[in-house]
Amino acid sequence: MKVLLVEDEPVLGAAIKRTLNQERYIVDWVLNGTQAWDCLENQKIQYTLAIFDWLLPGMSGLELLRRLRTGSNPLPVLMLTAKDRMEDRVTGLDAGADDYLVKPFGMEELLARLRALQRRSLQLQPQQLQVGCFILDYGTCTVCLQQVNGDKQVIPLTRKEFQVLEYFMKHPNQYITRTQLLDYLYEMNAERISNVVAAQIRLVRRKLSELGCNDLIETVPGMGYRFNLNDAN
Repeated sequence: MKVLLVEDEPVLGAAIKRTLNQERYIVDWVLNGTQAWDCLENQKIQYTLAIFDWLLPGMSGLELLRRLRTGSNPLPVLMLTAKDRMEDRVTGLDAGADDYLVKPFGMEELLARLRALQRRSLQLQPQQLQVGCFILDYGTCTVCLQQVNGDKQVIPLTRKEFQVLEYFMKHPNQYITRTQLLDYLYEMNAERISNVVAAQIRLVRRKLSELGCNDLIETVPGMGYRFNLNDAN
């Protein structure tokens, strides 16, 4: 799960990011609304959830939220604020916030609200992604290979391998660059090992090959990679 965190208070932002990282979320943390909007406009970055502080430099969380909804972006958003008046809560929810958390708050409550947002998001979106003979289940975070006879075989994937295959399944037969995969797999300011994408793809290829699915992830010189379903068995 990739989260966009927009919080200008360094201590609070660091605490939230640390907590989410411990729960295996990938977190892009920015300090103002303008940076956040740049992230949201970047079509190469796909977020699962967002956390907006209300009062932000550059562009307020409320303005950021309104702009997001004006563009019909359904990204689930949790709004953080010290404003605890009923009128303020109504304003935030009417602007398009999915939930509202008043400061100060406990990290356990924050995590519980994020889990609730994820559940509601899954109810509104397909819980499975099927591409060719592959079925990805978001509820169990597994990918299965469907055999000709209808049987399903779970592909044993690590979290990063699951994310790699998920990205390919979302973009079948398209050219995918190393940078696109890095943006999807890692936080924006994280240290990135130069060969990490190649290493993850090599592992996924090996597991697919063990199931008789060879040459599905094609290396395209000068372009990157392609999930070539034309080669699927």
